[in-house]
Amino acid sequence: MASLSGRGREKYRMKHRLNSLRSVALAAAFCASACSGTVTGVTPQPEPSVPANLGSIQHVIVLVQENRSFVNLFSGYPGADAPAEGACKPNQALKLCLDGQPVRLKEVTLETCKCTGGRDIGHDHKAFETEFDGGKMDGFNSIPSGTGGTGGPAKLYPYGFVERSESKPYWNLAHAFTLGDRMFSTETSDSFVAHQQIIAGTTRLNDTESVVDVPDAFPWGCDAPAGTTVPVIKVDGSVVTNSGVYPCFTQYKTMADVLDAAKVSWKFYVAPFVGSDADFSGEVWNAFDPIKSVRYGADWKKNISEPNTNLFKDIKSHSLPAVSWVIPILADSDHPASGSNTGPSWVTSVVNAVGRSSYWKTTAIVVIWDDWGGWYDNVPPPQPDYTSLGMRVPLLVISPWAKHGYVSHTEYNFGSILKYIEQNFGTGSLGTTDASANSLGDVFDFTQTPPAFHPFDAPYGMSFFLRHRPSPPLEDVIEKSGGVPD
Repeated sequence: MASLSGRGREKYRMKHRLNSLRSVALAAAFCASACSGTVTGVTPQPEPSVPANLGSIQHVIVLVQENRSFVNLFSGYPGADAPAEGACKPNQALKLCLDGQPVRLKEVTLETCKCTGGRDIGHDHKAFETEFDGGKMDGFNSIPSGTGGTGGPAKLYPYGFVERSESKPYWNLAHAFTLGDRMFSTETSDSFVAHQQIIAGTTRLNDTESVVDVPDAFPWGCDAPAGTTVPVIKVDGSVVTNSGVYPCFTQYKTMADVLDAAKVSWKFYVAPFVGSDADFSGEVWNAFDPIKSVRYGADWKKNISEPNTNLFKDIKSHSLPAVSWVIPILADSDHPASGSNTGPSWVTSVVNAVGRSSYWKTTAIVVIWDDWGGWYDNVPPPQPDYTSLGMRVPLLVISPWAKHGYVSHTEYNFGSILKYIEQNFGTGSLGTTDASANSLGDVFDFTQTPPAFHPFDAPYGMSFFLRHRPSPPLEDVIEKSGGVPD
């Protein structure tokens, strides 16, 4: 399997070795309106009842994009809790926010972070703690740029929103269907843990520790080089970087177990392992590679579908499974420092492919962003335990049965998606965050007459994505972003 050269791997390891974090006890639950005066006063709604006509949805497609907070994509969206300014803690060392006034958000582009020569923004667990600041949500000016804290200070760059010309396709989908403004990532760190939460609802290894942050080499999973370890977080909040835990897990089950047991068809559409000079998303964003029973079992050949554009072929050939996860390549992921702004077009192309097909009236497309990427958000995530919840990310639910032009204020996390899938297809429960999370109940209205589908506009269409578009060489990406984008 693909791996870096010795020089590249050592660079990667050095950049992802974090100092041990101080022990902390995260605060208990926080009121969603309790910070800085920038919150618009939207009140989260209680858990909705389960819709009566769940069987109307026969296909669920989960599109997983990368690294955007809710405010970063939807600042100013009508009816949503998405202010145009953010709380900022005085930082004497950097001489920032000394007057205590909120920071006005500035426009940024999807394709690059201009804060320090194109680097990513820090968004590991330590960055979460700094930005969260005990629920004050004012520490976004005190994090580093670069993954793993490898770059210089990000300063006020995290206080940004994506320029409207680039986010317009997402706003168009939100106007037509349902936007959720209380979806929290289940984890308090970056993509490795986030993608585990999306398929398992947990990264808990035992009663005292869970996986946090990224492995120190890649691929991230059972294909990682011998000696690779992943950090763990203890129940007291301390993080152990040199944990000795290899990222090939047997400690928890995933939706593969639940769906296979109920004989519900599923696929995970992702870029393949093809080497460091190609689209590395298949090497680091394949959530099932760290799951030993899948990586070395029958599901790997049957249900891991490579490349991700096989989704279009399955729709055309009438072979779409009941449940799909769709993982973008780096260029189409919305990831900062990717050098590309094609993510909204990628999502729109999937929506249009389903909408033009016979699957439209029986499908729900759920779009999420795996983590917040370090970007400012104003709503403090509740803290039910030592591993969660993480920062708020956008949620789009696209379906003829989704409420039209609706903004949901119900509190969700990634377990909510798993719970909805379990309810919809009548499977068993994983018993992780799917058991405690609110289901995606209030986003559907099965009493309405499904409208005819009208294709959505975006700069790039399906034919663009069906052409092979390799990302930059992986070591170039590492050099630019301060580490493998996570």
